[in-house]
Amino acid sequence: MDQVLKITNVLADPTRYHIYEYITKKHKEVSVQEIAEAFNIHPNVARLHLTKLEDVNMLVSETQKTGKGGRPSRLYRLSDDVIQLHFPFRDYQLLSKIAIQTMMKLGEAGKQVLYETGKHFGKELVEQRLSHDQSTGSLTFAEKVNILKEAAETAGFYPSFDYNEQEQKIYFQVFNCPFKEVAFQQPEMVCGMHHAFLRGMLEALFDRVELAELESMTSGCDFCAYRAIVDSPSQH
Repeated sequence: MDQVLKITNVLADPTRYHIYEYITKKHKEVSVQEIAEAFNIHPNVARLHLTKLEDVNMLVSETQKTGKGGRPSRLYRLSDDVIQLHFPFRDYQLLSKIAIQTMMKLGEAGKQVLYETGKHFGKELVEQRLSHDQSTGSLTFAEKVNILKEAAETAGFYPSFDYNEQEQKIYFQVFNCPFKEVAFQQPEMVCGMHHAFLRGMLEALFDRVELAELESMTSGCDFCAYRAIVDSPSQH
């Protein structure tokens, strides 16, 4: 509870909260000077905010030599610690472990049900962003990618998207896996479900989807990377 109070106190400052939000979307380390310039504040103030975020393990930092013989600069990045605030206490990570292990005991049938459920929720997440009378055939390729990006952000993926409309290809990276801790313990089941979740998102907008995983956090990469080859629905 003491740690929860410390975290809520740190995030109570609007500037500090937005600095943390800024770093979550950068997908890389930031310097004191970068934060000072981004928020139009003095470097000493920026350093104070970053230090307070580090004090509660929301950020970690390390020094890096400039290569110019000067004073090493300190760079900050997101901590790997999971920050969960629940009043009263809830342990949904334990619930997820119980659910995953239960599905594993059902063998291939349990695995299939898990994947189908993941796909269903991925599709539902995207469909929530479509108006009731909106046809996917009326959307441009760019609009569909934007909907995917918004849905992925809502799911907490901290995504990065790129696409080639002529080749009907979408490339995207996931810098935060909401299932990371459980995925490292049960990579086949959880990553398979996540893959189905992403496929469901794509199939809500496109007729045909070929989804391939190019990189994975469980293999030691800093992010998960995917390539999707798609066909758009015909205009209605």
